[in-house]
Amino acid sequence: MGERLGKDIVLIHGAFAGPWSMDTYAGFFRERGWTVHTPAFRGHGGDPSEEPAELNGASVLDYVEDIAAAVAATDTKPVLLGHAIGGVVAQKLAARGLASAVVLINPNAPYGTLPATDDERAVARGLMEGGAFWTAPMRVPFEMFREFAFNKLSDDEARATYDRLGSESGKVMFEMFFWMFDDAAATKVEIDTVDCPVLVVSGSEDRAVNPATCRDLAARYGTRGTFLAAKDHAHFLFLEPGWETVAGEIEGWLKGTAEGK
Repeated sequence: MGERLGKDIVLIHGAFAGPWSMDTYAGFFRERGWTVHTPAFRGHGGDPSEEPAELNGASVLDYVEDIAAAVAATDTKPVLLGHAIGGVVAQKLAARGLASAVVLINPNAPYGTLPATDDERAVARGLMEGGAFWTAPMRVPFEMFREFAFNKLSDDEARATYDRLGSESGKVMFEMFFWMFDDAAATKVEIDTVDCPVLVVSGSEDRAVNPATCRDLAARYGTRGTFLAAKDHAHFLFLEPGWETVAGEIEGWLKGTAEGK
């Protein structure tokens, strides 16, 4: 991969999911000579029917420390590839100087970013309709995932993926969607201190994280940022038909970064 990037890549899953959700990318990068690491946030990746005690009161800040421990175990400064809230975690670690490059797949907007579309507002309203969701682990109904995140999966694929999802920390969801009330500013990213290249990948059909939000994030990184539109893809683009094309574009960008292009 050249001198700028090492051989390690850390794949960081999103909310409700686990390392299993990144299996396609894990295989793709291993086949191309990468050492792939697939850590889990606390309380994730086990039996989806269970509600792990670790999720009670868990914060995005806790997830950052979970992944920081995995990063510390790598042989080289790794590439961090994060999906959704995993993208926020990746950026916070990069702000500590822990990444050689960052790839963000449909990343949730960091602290300070207001919802820009009816779909983004609808997701937040859906959470509020669940009552005081921030006080305990929570689940989201299949219909909500189907409409906003699984909209490029077949019915069978959507149901099979949903059945593998587990509970999520209500506090994490609060920090993501209602950051203006979060005194700890858990999702805040110090963009100016991220000193590595950043690729923001956005599914053009993603209804959970609007492509314009992703494009704006890439622009905030200035010359360090690159925006990649994944045409005909949605939120879980690494599980959708044609995922290999986007994975190849990501690896091509990483090769270009390693070669200083």
